[in-house]
Amino acid sequence: MKDILRNIPKAEVLQLGNLVAYADGQVVSKTLVQNDGVGITLFAFAKDEGISTHESKGDAMVVALDGKGRITIDGKDYELSAGDSIVMPANHPHAVYGIEPFKMMLVVAFPEMDAKA
Repeated sequence: MKDILRNIPKAEVLQLGNLVAYADGQVVSKTLVQNDGVGITLFAFAKDEGISTHESKGDAMVVALDGKGRITIDGKDYELSAGDSIVMPANHPHAVYGIEPFKMMLVVAFPEMDAKA
């Protein structure tokens, strides 16, 4: 049987933020799941690093794990700190920026494909 969750220990208590490390001047990511229905990725943003404005075909939930970040959705800014969450709706422009070093978990739920397609 194929593992669905990858790059993560199983049957172990974890601090998700410890599974991805900061790197100066970079955005570091670690994919835990990627399939047709869902994507789960951990990110570590160095201060002043980010992901430019883009759109996703699925609803994307951000869970802040460490530091402080800015999520921009449809041109409106939202600040997140550890423990905060926000959903970036599908097909809406959004971006992510590390106000200070910032770690987050991104969970993207993709729509079901039309069976007739």
